[in-house]
Order: sequence, then structure tokens, then C-alpha cells
Amino acid sequence: MMTQESAWLTDEARREAKAAARTMWGLGDYHRFATELVWGFGPELVAACGISAGQRVLDVAAGTGNVAIRAAEAGAEVVASDLTPANLEAGAREACARGIELEWVEADAEALPFGDAEFDVVTSAAGVIFAPDHQAVADELLRVCRPGGTIGMINFTPEGLAAEFFDLFGRYAPPPPPGALPPVLWGSESHVRELLGDRVASLELTRKQAVEKLGGGPSDYCAFYKATFGPVVALYGLLADEPGRLGALDREFLEFATRANLGEPEGPVEYHYEYLLVVARKRM
Repeated sequence: MMTQESAWLTDEARREAKAAARTMWGLGDYHRFATELVWGFGPELVAACGISAGQRVLDVAAGTGNVAIRAAEAGAEVVASDLTPANLEAGAREACARGIELEWVEADAEALPFGDAEFDVVTSAAGVIFAPDHQAVADELLRVCRPGGTIGMINFTPEGLAAEFFDLFGRYAPPPPPGALPPVLWGSESHVRELLGDRVASLELTRKQAVEKLGGGPSDYCAFYKATFGPVVALYGLLADEPGRLGALDREFLEFATRANLGEPEGPVEYHYEYLLVVARKRM
């Protein structure tokens, strides 16, 4: 089956895009970002998928082990895959500190290096949504999941605050690869249904809110992202020689952080990001 991305890009352009993404996500300190803001996704997805001892689990675009480490703590045999070696290394250190063993594999979510039907559960929490070819990702998640197995995801929605966040930075970033789809489309119920199609026997879709809290005010929230979140770190570095655009981005980012804050004006700040919890059962 020819995927959308294979039709959009030459092999060389695709390799370059993957290399750029690998570098981008290695900037900053993603493990600090994850543990302070989105670490709650791990136990939620483990519980939603019913992960337990005796299961073989694959977490795709695992970051530093948000879901994978929790699945291993539940007794499952776990493989954590991610495009970025720095994330895998940080995750391995976290797992070691917790006394947890799991396998860490560098892998592209659009072309997973695993066999068909190899896993009982396949998960991704705000991870594979950043791959440009959504159908290729969906096909891979289904391919490596056994018949009757579970696919669980946490995806930011197009109606939530994440869409505004991504739109803000997208106005200053280089254009995405031709035909690349926005990450928040994974949070659309109709889009998920279309991607998975009749290959799943059941599909549970639940909208929920993730609350990000940090000490300090909106300017501190911006500073935290600029220090830890790879795509933001990369964009600020790219604009270093364009002081006018860099200053405009800074102003817009602070305006966003001030307007969207549901906490105290001087802190701690609080931001609510809507997401879609996806739990699918693959057909037998």
C-alpha cells in the first residue's frame, strides 16, 4: 500500500525530514518537560487499555517512557520506541532509577521495525500525532497489534488549546512537508474513525482535559517551554538571526500564555488542553 507520505516525498527528502525531526526532539530537556507537565498521561493510558502482567506492549513515539515505564510497572513486557535517541537514553535512565526493565528501540512510527501481530497492546500518548503521514501511522499501529488486541492513544483535539498553541508557532516555522497533516487532527473523532476504519471491532472515544500547572507567571511558563520543549527550542534557534520575527514570536507567545492562563495572574499558572482518549479493539 502506498502511503500519503511516500507519494509526497522522495526517499531523500523523507530521510532529511526524519533527520530534522530527530534532531528537533532531541533539543531542550524533554524528560523535564514530560515529568512536570504531561506525566499523568502514562497511568491514565495504562488503566484505559487494561495493561497488566503477561501482556506484550509497544509504546510508539514513547518519548522518555511516560506510558512505557508505567506499563512495565504494571508487569507487562514492554518495548518503548521513539525516533530520538536522546529521549530513549533519558527514559532508560528513568527506568533504571525506578528498578524497571524494558526494551528501548529507535524507530519511525510510520515504518515500525516489528513483526505483524507482535503485541497485545499498542499505545501512544501525544506522540505519533506529530508524524506527518497519519494513515501510515494508523496502518502500522494496527499491523503490529495482534487480532483482538488493544490500541490506546491520547491525542490533542482541533477545538482545544493545543490547536491555538501549534498555530501560533506554525506561523513562524518553516512550512511542513507537502501534504503533511496537523497533529491535532488525531483528536477529531471522525478522523480517527476514518484512519482505523473497519479494522477495529470497537472504538471508544472520550474527550478529556489535561491541566498543565507551573509555579510562576505566564512569562515563566513561556521560559519553561523555551528551555525544555524541542520544537520550541528549535524555532527560537532558527529565528536567532531574525530579531524582528523573534521579538514578534516572543510577544505573541506571552500574549497566548497570559490570555489562556486559568490560574493566578502571578502564578501558579494553569492551562487546560483538551484531548481525545482513544481505545480501539482490533478485529479478530
